[in-house]
Amino acid sequence: MIRVVAHHILSPLGDSTAANLQAVRNGATAIRQWNGRWQLPQPFMASLFSESQMAQWPCGESHTPFEAMAIASVSKAIAMWRQQAGPAMPRLDDGRTVLVLSTTKGNIGLLDQLTDERQTTDPQLLQWLSLGHSAEVIAKAVGIPTMPIVVDNACISGASAIVFATRLLRMGRYDHAVVCGAERQSRFIVSGFQSLKALSSQVCRPFDIDRTGLNLGEAAATVILSRTAPEPGWHVVAGAVRNDAHHISAPSMSAEGAWRALESVKSTAVVDSEQLAFLSTHGTATMFNDQMEAVAIDRAGLGQVPVNAVKANFGHTMGACGVLETVLSMAAIDAGIILPTNNFAELGVSRKINVTTKEMPTSKSSFIKMLSGFGGVNVALFMSKQAEADEKNEALRHQPVVRHSVHLSEKDVTVDGVKLAVTSMGKTLVTELYKKTGGDYPRFYKMDLLCRIGLVATQLLLKAEETTTSDAAEHRAVVIVGRSGSIHADLNYLTSIMHADDFFPSPERFVYTLPNIVTGEIAMRYHYHGETSFYLLPTRDASIVSDIVQSAFLDPDTTSVIGGWIDCETDNRFEAELSILE
Repeated sequence: MIRVVAHHILSPLGDSTAANLQAVRNGATAIRQWNGRWQLPQPFMASLFSESQMAQWPCGESHTPFEAMAIASVSKAIAMWRQQAGPAMPRLDDGRTVLVLSTTKGNIGLLDQLTDERQTTDPQLLQWLSLGHSAEVIAKAVGIPTMPIVVDNACISGASAIVFATRLLRMGRYDHAVVCGAERQSRFIVSGFQSLKALSSQVCRPFDIDRTGLNLGEAAATVILSRTAPEPGWHVVAGAVRNDAHHISAPSMSAEGAWRALESVKSTAVVDSEQLAFLSTHGTATMFNDQMEAVAIDRAGLGQVPVNAVKANFGHTMGACGVLETVLSMAAIDAGIILPTNNFAELGVSRKINVTTKEMPTSKSSFIKMLSGFGGVNVALFMSKQAEADEKNEALRHQPVVRHSVHLSEKDVTVDGVKLAVTSMGKTLVTELYKKTGGDYPRFYKMDLLCRIGLVATQLLLKAEETTTSDAAEHRAVVIVGRSGSIHADLNYLTSIMHADDFFPSPERFVYTLPNIVTGEIAMRYHYHGETSFYLLPTRDASIVSDIVQSAFLDPDTTSVIGGWIDCETDNRFEAELSILE
């Protein structure tokens, strides 16, 4: 059984799990209005760290503020683990511990001060923008020598990272996983959400009839998982990621993905609504996301379970919120309470759900964490303190078989080892292949290059699969690993906000700066409702890529995976190596 052995929360409300729990109990919020911050032309409401708070982080020439906040949280979680374990504390440098970093944009704030397009090609800058590089810096600083893995799955990244880390431990790849979710706000991110008209001019009101949008926030939170810890306590019972297959930035009003994630967790863990203390929801206070969550909760038969959301305390901390809100929920139940939903007054969704308005006592010992995000992604995570039979390592019962493979680069393409005749090179090669394979999907021409590469490689795989038996759409996962992430799209979006006298943030360009959108585009095109996940590594390692892809088979509903490597640095430098595994 995968147990929680330590945790920590670092936010503008406090520098420990206990401090943050008390702040929420007191109804505190760190959200306030910021005027002229990062030279943005419009004010915005957000929860940001103060200069005095940042001064306490281990920041220097070798660490950016983003990395420093993550190091601070991870270091304190490890110190808690060491204090509780005593002499039994395992060595972090024996190859049996892995860092899993959850974030959406990492060091993207480094671009905020650029005023010259030529500087965006600086090799040092591009290295610092690499999330895999940041993960390496953090892992080295806390003494973990194994290659770290980044989960970049939009706003579900934190809970998705806990699900993924649990799978790695159950496969026996590692004994311990340090999962850190961290997000630092910036001109880049705020301008993008402003362009989407998603931000509220007041402190947000989750599920309330008068909600007008979200507030952004900063935080770093850490949870350490172990498969060898003997002590009873919190453990990860089940987790599932599902896709709406509906839209890359708008939630499905049928709540297909969120409902499927809840149903998977309920069936895997045999969850009885009577045993749940509460549902910790995404609760961003946007009009459609809150409505979608309410539909999912109602469809899953959980409408009577208490529901809470803490976005009005912390803001939407993006890649950090899944870890932060999971840790906070554990701490609340340890204190025997259900936290209130701050700033909620009157229900403003069409389904009847039980939103908490004040702190309540509870003697129950389990909860479900829900999140949804761009790319159509949804996650449900079931955490419990109830005694259950220990699980054995879940090495895959059957080694997945590769049915078809595609290798695509800027120069050539092969399908199942057969080289295809092409006349173009670079990004025009991708368009040529799209047309040759019967491309009839108008969205193709709106996509960034990373998504085009992923869609064309998938199209080639499915064309090869026509003579074989294919899984139903709900049983197929899409799992992609890369190194450069969305850097190509990041620099494209940057051109729309770089100059104050030519400031025109594009919502379409901004959405494509999330690398997991490639998995969402594939899910939308082929109506896949299974898991979709995107990961990043500092460098390509075939064995780790294989572990990541194969870990998806530990989801009991997954029978096939489209998975592998896609990396896109420039228009003329990219590579995809995808397979269908069953």
